[in-house]
Amino acid sequence: MMIVMDRTTSMMATIWSKFNSTQPASLLDEKVEIHWADIVVIGTYFAIILGVGLWSTRQASRGSAKGYFLAGREMSWWPVGASLFASNIGSGHFVGLAGTASASGIAVVAYEWSAIFIFVMLGWIFVPVYISAGVFTMPEYLRKRFGGQRITVYLSVVSLLLYVFTKISADMFAGAVFIQQSLKWDLYLAVVLLLAITAVYTVLGGLSAVIWTDTLQTVIMVAGAFVLTGLSKYSTGGMPGFEISYSGHAVSLSVPAVRNNNTTCGIPPADFLHIFRDPLKSDLPWPGITFGLAILATWYCCTDQVMVQRCLAAKTIEHSKGGCILVGYLKILPFFLMILPGMISRALYPDEVGCVDPDKCLRYCQNAAGCSNVAYPKLVVRIMPTGLRGLMLAVMLAALMSSLTSIFNSFSTIFTMDIWRKFRTQSTERELMIVGRIFTVLLIVVSIVWIPIVQAAQGGQLFNYIQAVTGYLSPPICACFILGIFWKRTTEPGAFWGLMSGLVVGLIRLVMDFAYGSPGCGEPEFRPAVLWRVHFLYFAMILFAVSAIVMVVVSLFTPPIDDKHLVRLTWATRHDFEERHDLGKPPETVGMMDLGGEGEIVDPEVNDLKVKAGTSTVEALPLCERCFDWLCGISQKDQSALPEPDISISIDEKPRSRLILNINAVIIMCVGVFLWAFYA
Repeated sequence: MMIVMDRTTSMMATIWSKFNSTQPASLLDEKVEIHWADIVVIGTYFAIILGVGLWSTRQASRGSAKGYFLAGREMSWWPVGASLFASNIGSGHFVGLAGTASASGIAVVAYEWSAIFIFVMLGWIFVPVYISAGVFTMPEYLRKRFGGQRITVYLSVVSLLLYVFTKISADMFAGAVFIQQSLKWDLYLAVVLLLAITAVYTVLGGLSAVIWTDTLQTVIMVAGAFVLTGLSKYSTGGMPGFEISYSGHAVSLSVPAVRNNNTTCGIPPADFLHIFRDPLKSDLPWPGITFGLAILATWYCCTDQVMVQRCLAAKTIEHSKGGCILVGYLKILPFFLMILPGMISRALYPDEVGCVDPDKCLRYCQNAAGCSNVAYPKLVVRIMPTGLRGLMLAVMLAALMSSLTSIFNSFSTIFTMDIWRKFRTQSTERELMIVGRIFTVLLIVVSIVWIPIVQAAQGGQLFNYIQAVTGYLSPPICACFILGIFWKRTTEPGAFWGLMSGLVVGLIRLVMDFAYGSPGCGEPEFRPAVLWRVHFLYFAMILFAVSAIVMVVVSLFTPPIDDKHLVRLTWATRHDFEERHDLGKPPETVGMMDLGGEGEIVDPEVNDLKVKAGTSTVEALPLCERCFDWLCGISQKDQSALPEPDISISIDEKPRSRLILNINAVIIMCVGVFLWAFYA
């Protein structure tokens, strides 16, 4: 066996040396110029995306809350699934996921493959409850479930903070990395251009435009990334050559030339092809991957506004489940589209991607903490031929745009429906549409202003930063939703104090983490043991348990919620048809239906004035306001019409559709189990 391995190693070393000597200079040269053909491809891509975005603005009634925030609930399963995938796979994944893989191997794919099971949970367990409750947002669900306003306000504020600190900041940083590494454009000019294009169809078209452009971007992302994976694997002599070149043991190809030889800095881990790793010393311990990651994934996939909003836009429960099945199949692909290319980039450019010397890292990527984040963009610029390079750069920009548009729309929905309506209880539906669009523009401005902050705080591994911050803030929210849906005895005081206790514990860890920082490779450990011995995935498990225990104990010591307030709000009552008596009465929005199914709340005097005014209302508006209404699809005639029907849809399924969906759910979960077992 040893003889065979030696011969294989010798053969692959020979292949590598031949490849290295026959590559054109442009492949390994430090400066690779972007050809005019690449610019043409990128420009064509932007024109197509903008065209699809503007076309999609006419596909739903974007002048109503239902049309703007839920795409009129007219979406089929395949755009729902594609949008779920595109919203989840942003530029932060192409940069962060590939970067973490380049540093430590395939274990990070657990974040993607665990989502296979969680998305099935979303479609089969969580979405039926949300649909039967008839809600726009996740804070709105908690208001209906527990009553009061403090839990709703808390979740709205924490969600907005998480969007800024993890999603917007990470995607903007990842986009900046690509722009700097590839196009060599002025950073602010490029970002303003990207955001201006996304703003046009996001502000005008709402969720419908976001979903349709996400669908096109998913096709482009998958096709372009597969081309890059094939070319990069060919560059290392296929899978066997890749394993040898990355491992750095038989042939030192992935180890940087400058490093401290007395440490393991710059040497890939021996278990780089395994998901399950040492529970104490590993960067991704297997108990944390198994249990801690499940908590974070459940929060992100099943209770986060960005993900759930796409399922709520489906025309029926069958289409919602179908979208979850489609995204489950698509979540298999990041292993091939991002993980392997990131590791291949480390093997091809060890001195740059795998650098550990701060001075060298500053020279290569302007980041003393490490250059793993440049693994994917460097591969795009160096490997892809002219034309296809432009396509891949368009793919990266597509990932950035699709992620940001989803965040902007969901962010706007939460602010408008859960915060604005709280302070403007007599808001008209026209006012909500205007506020939602204006807030989206403000978010775009904040994103631009946030760029220097992200640049100043950039870390060595972007993906780990995102997951760590999420692990400190999201477990209490996950516990609140799970207990609220599955345990009718959960009360408002129990949920609130569980959230508060979890917030305090999580913030303490978050502040300590940022205050102490982390030692560089080879430096002595100086942090308290609670930071370096308790992995952030272990901490997520502890935080979830603390929050859940507080919720259970306080709930048991407080009066239970009467069953008449829980109709269609829990798993056990999702099929009930009795009238629900809401604990927290929603703000009275003129011209807007009550989303819980109890009828419309309309100011009779205002509505009567609108009807009497007829078309004269339109004529009375100034020209600029009429132009604005036309651009946004807001019709005064629609505003004076009779109440819209309740937006809640039936969660009953046709027997044939249910059978097909259940079979596919079993198949995708079996595939997920096989993948986990094969690489465990």
